[in-house]
Amino acid sequence: MALELKSVSRSVQGRAHIRPTDLMLERGTMNVLLGPTLSGKTSLMRLMAGLDVPTSGRIFWNGADVTGQRVQDRKVAMVYQQFINYPALSVYENIASPLRLMGKTKAEIDRAVRETAEMLKLTPMLTRKPLELSGGQQQRCALARALVKGSGLVLLDEPLANLDYKLREELRVEIPRIFEASGAIFVYATTEPEEALLLGGNTATLWEGRVTQFGPTPSVYRLPADATTARVFSDPPMNFVPVVKDGHRLDFGGLAKAPAEGTHAALPDGRYLAGFRANHVTLNKHSGDAVELSCTVAVTEITGSESFLHLRHGTEKWVGLVHGVQDLAPGTAVNVYLNPAHIYLFDADGALVAPASYALAA
Repeated sequence: MALELKSVSRSVQGRAHIRPTDLMLERGTMNVLLGPTLSGKTSLMRLMAGLDVPTSGRIFWNGADVTGQRVQDRKVAMVYQQFINYPALSVYENIASPLRLMGKTKAEIDRAVRETAEMLKLTPMLTRKPLELSGGQQQRCALARALVKGSGLVLLDEPLANLDYKLREELRVEIPRIFEASGAIFVYATTEPEEALLLGGNTATLWEGRVTQFGPTPSVYRLPADATTARVFSDPPMNFVPVVKDGHRLDFGGLAKAPAEGTHAALPDGRYLAGFRANHVTLNKHSGDAVELSCTVAVTEITGSESFLHLRHGTEKWVGLVHGVQDLAPGTAVNVYLNPAHIYLFDADGALVAPASYALAA
């Protein structure tokens, strides 16, 4: 069982919503669509489901061309961030409703409902109405109604976005377990890199309707193919600064230097774009090779155990995620440090030419 997209694109009134895309999603896999709002995640899901017809390209399900097939004729289930349940029906009847439409027998319905409810830990709540449930339980009810049909493809469009932190964490843990038990192809859309890492499986990064990279989630995170993918798969987005490689040194615009070692050593001399993630910025020098960068604080956001420092370095704007409460006033001059092993180098076109050394060792 597999879903394959071959050169699939979607344009509306001359505007490209999805640029030509090739994807192969295998049976029993978790596949995350990661990208900012309006990057094309929902548009791509609608094409997968058959809710929209591609402008070009073909869609195959188990080798059969289903490009023009109606959504009603596909074994697809979709769950949105606005979880939809029938308020007048019990949880049992909500889960059973698609099976009744399919003409299943009473015995078949009862068996399927109870098996699905057990998988989603809803058995004690089968007689309740949706409004008597917590937000997380209501979302699980909506998910159960999608899964009970035995769909081979389950599409989850930011299903946890409207839940509070505790419920999101609870369901983030449960969804991989549910996915493994169902054996379906799961496609999960999110704007949050952390969520993609927690869910695992494969990740497709999207930017302006284009899939920039697809592969095992840890690999895409550690080895982004280009600067756009690195920006998408970092929260806050990856910081960038132009550098010049000159022999055994990286020159940060004359404001700082670092040794060109590890993955950087073999690169030819020239101009590159250095990228580094916010969590690799520190206020203390932890190694002799650390790059010291003079910055000015623009804004400080204290989250409790960590602080986000919005920094200016010359004309560059960066964000650092540092440990502890750092109550630094706007305009404060501060030196930050960066281990060269955490620096990615990209060429003039944005392609990755030297991954961070730590990423290869991970």
